[in-house]
Amino acid sequence: MQGASHMLLEEPLRLASVLAPFKPKVFPSLTKIVGTLGPKSHSVEVIEECLTAGMSVARFDFSWMDATYHQETLDILRKAAQNVKKLCPNPALQKSDITTRVGNMMKLMASAIMLDTMGPEIQVHNPNGGAIELKAGNHVIITPDLSKAPSAEILPIKFGDLAKAVKKGDTFFIGQYLFTGSETTSVWLEVLETSGENVNCLVKNTATLAGPIFTMHASQVHIGLPTLSEYDKQVISTWGSQNSVDIISLSHTRSGEDVRELRSFLQSHDLHDTQIYAKVENFEGLDHFDEILEEADGVIISRGDLGIDLHQKM
Repeated sequence: MQGASHMLLEEPLRLASVLAPFKPKVFPSLTKIVGTLGPKSHSVEVIEECLTAGMSVARFDFSWMDATYHQETLDILRKAAQNVKKLCPNPALQKSDITTRVGNMMKLMASAIMLDTMGPEIQVHNPNGGAIELKAGNHVIITPDLSKAPSAEILPIKFGDLAKAVKKGDTFFIGQYLFTGSETTSVWLEVLETSGENVNCLVKNTATLAGPIFTMHASQVHIGLPTLSEYDKQVISTWGSQNSVDIISLSHTRSGEDVRELRSFLQSHDLHDTQIYAKVENFEGLDHFDEILEEADGVIISRGDLGIDLHQKM
């Protein structure tokens, strides 16, 4: 036990420490499982099964739902961790109470916590959650006027400068899943013209959008929104800080400077041990991949949005 304590004291208390097996193994596992906790896993029983099956990281996606909902989920995770005899942190524990790194390890949850930021994501808002049927060959207007009711003719977004960023022939992909061209849950739009703040588009495939929020990807278009949004800062400084998150997944990372900005923000909120995983989701991130890799603790490749960008570029 003395040897094990010495080993823990020598190793920095970062993600590698959190995920490493507490008992030495001859053949330690190098593969870690990240599980996104959402509505279908919002119960102690389901999360117990996830932990038992080997979930190493619990991902909390802040591009949907609020901090209250995610806190409920995290509390469920803590309860499930106790039930399956996993190590679980005490949220009321003060830093002054932790005297050694071994003590830290004993209070850490076996599943690390990942906070996934929203970033410069454009979302189509459908507050009533009703189905919107779009048919190939029809026209639809993208507008920043959120007072407009979403329909097959108009889709409101929370971004006022889209018309300035796009041109005729540009393409949008809207939906909740990876666009393949043959599915019916995401739609492909082509820009026909802009009029003031509105963008008139041609619907390229028949699809039905369902749910309160749809993500919109503008292919090969620079979106003039900060990578670390004010919403993200608020979430990190409150929920993230209160729960001492292990990882920040920085959505839509476009440069090494994006990572440096987040690193500085984390340090200013005493989150020195929180790691940054940069999500490369567009051509800008890919073009600056080397500098992002230099600055980040890890990189996540978003196969959906990045795949769409690469397809259009080719």
